[in-house]
Amino acid sequence: MNIQKMMQQAKQMQDKMAEMQDKLGDVIVEGSAGGGMVKISMTCKGEPKSVNIDPSLMNADEKEILEDLVVAAMADAKSKADQTMADETQKMMGELGLPASMAGNLPF
Repeated sequence: MNIQKMMQQAKQMQDKMAEMQDKLGDVIVEGSAGGGMVKISMTCKGEPKSVNIDPSLMNADEKEILEDLVVAAMADAKSKADQTMADETQKMMGELGLPASMAGNLPF
């Protein structure tokens, strides 16, 4: 493989990665905790979109539990966002004819 072809592939990969990141900025994932009593929606870029709390948790005595559940739901949503990003990156690498194992070693 010559250097010029490698550079073209790197540029193509960089362009596709930017396109994928833009697209995933619009993809919404939902994380939940407490058996679905707390739900958080966020983009795959980690931008929170909504919080849904079951009314049964609105007791002042349960404040600390509610706060913990919100944090757990956010962590669940972030994990799903990260997995979606990884899946899309591997798919893109395959489309470019590159090994999916390279996805974690990209400089961009």
